[in-house]
Amino acid sequence: MSQSEKNTMNNPSTPKTNQAWGGRFNEPVDEFVARFTASVNFDQRFYRQDIQGSIAHAKMLCTANVLTADEREQIIVGLQEIEVQIESGEFVWSVPLEDVHMNIEAALTDKIGIVGKKLHTGRSRNDQVATDIKLWLRDQIDLIGPLLTRLQQGMIELAASEANTIMPGFTHLQTAQPVTFGHHLLAWNEMLERDYSRLQDCRARLNQSPLGAAALAGTTYPIDRQFTADALFFDKPTENSLDSVSDRDFAIEFCAFSSILMTHLSRMSEELVLWTSAQFQFINLPDRFCTGSSIMPQKKNPDVPELVRGKTGRVNGHLIALLTLMKSQPLAYNKDNQEDKEPLFDAVDTVRDCLRAFADMIPAIESRKEEMYEAARRGFSTATDLADYLVGKGIAFRDSHEIVGKSVAYGIAENKDLSEMSLEELQQFSGEISADVFDVLTLEGSVAARDHLGGTAPAQVKAAAQRALAKLGAR
Repeated sequence: MSQSEKNTMNNPSTPKTNQAWGGRFNEPVDEFVARFTASVNFDQRFYRQDIQGSIAHAKMLCTANVLTADEREQIIVGLQEIEVQIESGEFVWSVPLEDVHMNIEAALTDKIGIVGKKLHTGRSRNDQVATDIKLWLRDQIDLIGPLLTRLQQGMIELAASEANTIMPGFTHLQTAQPVTFGHHLLAWNEMLERDYSRLQDCRARLNQSPLGAAALAGTTYPIDRQFTADALFFDKPTENSLDSVSDRDFAIEFCAFSSILMTHLSRMSEELVLWTSAQFQFINLPDRFCTGSSIMPQKKNPDVPELVRGKTGRVNGHLIALLTLMKSQPLAYNKDNQEDKEPLFDAVDTVRDCLRAFADMIPAIESRKEEMYEAARRGFSTATDLADYLVGKGIAFRDSHEIVGKSVAYGIAENKDLSEMSLEELQQFSGEISADVFDVLTLEGSVAARDHLGGTAPAQVKAAAQRALAKLGAR
């Protein structure tokens, strides 16, 4: 037993615990348990939001005649001074005080005396932390949104400049039909556009204020929840006090958005890794986004896309962690919810870093047009165009499919692409083939023929890029 514990036992006037809730307890919390249950080492991230919420709460208590105007001003000035101390690095965080809320409240009481103890009137740490998380996550969403927009803008502008760059389109990673690089990049942008929409949906749903729900049932004080909701720029207060303090579906929804976004970035990363390889050679990434090998001097490794691909599993894990955290919790608040913060924090950090990396890297991609074009010439990528041509001559599609299949088999045997065969060679498979067939067997003719909304024709790609940029401009 420590000397401080002996002193506590021998002197009844000595506080048995330095916790704000210690009145009911007969002995101090075990030192290990204090560390084990404390969250201040990570939830101090909320200090700014905690102070914002406390200032709004103090103003509301004054309008409800719970605080005097002088007490309100003492609290506000004290909290603002504490914020300056935290940001300057002078503030000393205490593990025995458990969390960001009690650290700030204790510092306020030390600074302004008993008036500081009045601040917590009409609220609980339960509604306080729910408010803090929502305020913090809303701030993070407002930082992530512009990063996502910057990535999309760079991607769209690159797509517009690559509208005429022909490359193979793949299914099953086998050459399927020719497309343009710009069209491929705009497919990536469509994924990100939906991600942005999901992010904004998440923000809209979380933007309701839990403050005033107190521990779980509300409070007997004459509080004005609309006042604090307006002061903190929430759309409205939450409707049910039990739900307000106990659910974290807004954090789960953000992590679901993050997992989908990271899955999209991972798919893009996989293609970037493939395209930079010696086997593809479709693109070049600037050296600043790559690293070398300690033993193989020729290596140029695409570390940025590889890391983004790897971090996807990390973010997916955070989503599963939060879903599992909530799955068995009865109403209302449970200590389990202390475990909601670190997964959310890391998901936010990872998403922001990955978006920044991609937003810097994507516009710097250099396409290797000749290699892309040559790859599109291999693999009989215009076979479907030949089938469509035969349908235009009145042959049923299934018969056309068989005719083209035989011509491809011949091409494999002779090591010739369809466009390299002579008219006589092609006519041995169908007498309906004439000299105009070569208009559709060229790569340029193939992509140009897809001249409709959503198609890969260069004119359509340029128009789609303009529409996409206009969407960004309207945000």
